[in-house]
Amino acid sequence: MYAVVETGGKQLRVREGDVVRLELLDVAPGDEVVLDRVLCLAGDGILIPGHPTVPGAAVVGKVLAQARGRKIVVFKYKAKVNYRRKTGHRQSLTVVQVTGIRTPGGSAPDGDVAGDGNAVVESVGGGVAPEPADGTSVAGDLPTASA
Repeated sequence: MYAVVETGGKQLRVREGDVVRLELLDVAPGDEVVLDRVLCLAGDGILIPGHPTVPGAAVVGKVLAQARGRKIVVFKYKAKVNYRRKTGHRQSLTVVQVTGIRTPGGSAPDGDVAGDGNAVVESVGGGVAPEPADGTSVAGDLPTASA
């Protein structure tokens, strides 16, 4: 099972056991971090997309370290005017090991993503997207192909 989470303005695909480098989080090393902005869950041919997030889903991880990324050299140059500026940047990062993925129905095995005992929630590639809650039609906004 994997999840796509959004943190620090970036989207990451994570699995249990992965070690990921995230934008700096205000968490001490050794503490637990919960990333609750899960955009989709997938595993064993099942896909649960978020609208925009999956309600009740979260990715849980353990903070391994607060680190800094490699140095990026920024060099500004203007021709013919003797203008040269060299600076650098190192991004502060949080290294997190993913310890688990919480599903909307709580903890569930891989085949039962929803946690309700039914292994099939939505088929990948062949499923029909649900209609929005406000009653508007998504298909009505799309252009149609005319012959």
